[in-house]
Amino acid sequence: PGQDVDVVGVTKGKGWQGAVKRWGVKILSHKNSKRRRQAGNLGDFGTGYVRKTVPQAGQMGYHQRTELNKRILRISNPEESEITPAGGFLNYGEVTNPYVLFQGSLPGPSKRMLRFRDPIRPRSDSQEVVLTYVSTSSKQGV
Repeated sequence: PGQDVDVVGVTKGKGWQGAVKRWGVKILSHKNSKRRRQAGNLGDFGTGYVRKTVPQAGQMGYHQRTELNKRILRISNPEESEITPAGGFLNYGEVTNPYVLFQGSLPGPSKRMLRFRDPIRPRSDSQEVVLTYVSTSSKQGV
C-alpha cells in the first residue's frame, strides 16, 4: 500500500461514432448545406489527401491506454476486510477473491483484465497511505 504503479488496459468500447461525439466537433448552423454533424472542412484545396488530424467518424473506445502512477490503497481479500457494498458492485456482483484497491479510475469495464507494472515516471514525493474507512453502504438510488 502506498506504492505507485502504471496500469495498462483496454478502454470501454463505444462502437462506430460520429465526429460530434468522438471529437467534440461543433454542430454547424441550420443554414449549412448538406451535413451539420461533420467537420466543416476536410483540408485545403491543393492537397490530394485528408490529413489524419481532421476529426472524422470512426471507432471510439476499445483502445489500449496506460494510466500512469496509480496509487495502491490496499491489497487484501474479503475474509480479512469486507469491501463489497450492500447489493454488490454494479455489473460485477460480490467480491470473493483477493483484490487490489486503487485511488482513482482505471481503464475499461468491470471484469476486464488489467496489467500492472512499475512506474516509468515515478513520483518523487511518494507518501504513506493511511486508509481509515471504506464505505460498504449501497450507492444505488442515491
